[in-house]
Amino acid sequence: MKKTGFDNEKYLQEQSQAILERAAQFDNKLYLEFGGKLMFDYHAARILPGFDPNVKIKLLQKLKDNIDIIICIYAGDIARKKIRADFGVSYDADTMRLIDDLRGYGLNVKAVIVTRYEDQPIVNGFINKLKRRDIDVYTHRAIKGYPTDLDMIISDDGYGANAHIKTDKPIVIVTGPGPGSGKMATCLSQVYHEHQNGVSAGYAKFETFPIWSIPLKHPVNIAYEAATADLGDYNQVDPFHLEAYGETTINYNRDVEIFPVVKRIVAKIMDNSRIYQSPTDMGVNRAGFAIVDDEAVCKASVQEIIRRYFRYKCEYALGLTEQITVDRVKLLMDDLEVGEEDRKIVSPARKAAYAAEKQEDKGNDGLYCGAALELPDGSIISGKNSPLMHASSSCILNAVKQLAKLPDDLMLISPEVLEAVSTLKRDIQNSRRLSLDMEEMMIALSVSTLSNPAVKLAIEKLRDLRGCEMHVTHMPTPGDEAGLRKLGINLTCDANFSSKNLFID
Repeated sequence: MKKTGFDNEKYLQEQSQAILERAAQFDNKLYLEFGGKLMFDYHAARILPGFDPNVKIKLLQKLKDNIDIIICIYAGDIARKKIRADFGVSYDADTMRLIDDLRGYGLNVKAVIVTRYEDQPIVNGFINKLKRRDIDVYTHRAIKGYPTDLDMIISDDGYGANAHIKTDKPIVIVTGPGPGSGKMATCLSQVYHEHQNGVSAGYAKFETFPIWSIPLKHPVNIAYEAATADLGDYNQVDPFHLEAYGETTINYNRDVEIFPVVKRIVAKIMDNSRIYQSPTDMGVNRAGFAIVDDEAVCKASVQEIIRRYFRYKCEYALGLTEQITVDRVKLLMDDLEVGEEDRKIVSPARKAAYAAEKQEDKGNDGLYCGAALELPDGSIISGKNSPLMHASSSCILNAVKQLAKLPDDLMLISPEVLEAVSTLKRDIQNSRRLSLDMEEMMIALSVSTLSNPAVKLAIEKLRDLRGCEMHVTHMPTPGDEAGLRKLGINLTCDANFSSKNLFID
């Protein structure tokens, strides 16, 4: 059983109070840049045990009567179909999902802003799709000389050329599907327009990580460096805060590097800009004060760093990142004196793969694969690939058997169902891979309830796997990855391909 290391209620109380107090420092008009993930913040949940992935939504509901919401998305991310890794969906699709989810919580989006817009046809298609569903969409073009040419930026040809979104509430939440979406520029553009209209609006930043009030080398903050290793971000002591107040606080390099420019910008457009002497001053973040078990969050953060290492190794194998990204996280692991097998399911998965190597008919083009999963009680379940099942499918079946206290030799999926699926894949879909991936296995499992009542017990136990840790010795096929994601399993894998084929369906 995982220990709770984070108090959501304390965080909600302190964070909402801090936001309201910040808004009151201005003309009761605050543009609040929401960094990180607004919803489903699984990174935070993994490193702060007990953190509700949707606690920020609960925060917005608590402030509901005082907020408007604006979503920013960078046109370049739409054009290159950038993917949000934890959901496997593109940023434009994630924006639409976010609008739907916010509506489900009774929170409406005031507008969507496409930033650094360049008239790309694919971006125009996204804009048209939203407009035809009655979503207000605005575009902001890149400002020449941004962010150093202040005379240009703070002029009618700079921020003044951007559309001004009319908002009604004292706090405007500005969020986006990922980093670099243009949130800060949008906030400052809005503040500029407000001041042109005689409203002394202000700007602040809500970012969960790094946590300013805990040490630089705390594993929680190191886990943030691991999460952004592909961007080259790193944490540092905020030198401006140290100089102004003699107090050590933590920020990250991009905020520290851009602060002198941002400070000059806000000094020109915010009447109360003198309250900001450092990047830490600009932030509104009480997450560190809701940590209630430091040992628990330290252990969880170390595990997240190892997860990131495995992920970047796979992305390097797929050509999605550079070796320097992998090396950055390896250095963080070396500093913490941990390695791959400090993730306790790695060794059992590799042992299962070794066992699969000894079988005569392995399937999967003769490659051998293993998987291991840690159940909520700490026990480890493994599985290996065969002509019938992918290793992940085998592991999950073994896990639900144990949770349901079913015999290990019980066939949960009937031979008739297996034969029917294999025939469909071979004769109709012309597939070369007849073994069942995760999604196919779960469908076959549900069909088998008709002939075996025990299967229903096993299916009911699938929900108990949410949040469990799993490792496989190969990169998952699309069906495996989608199936495991839907179960809410924290997956890592070795940077091995599951097939000798270049194209894997």
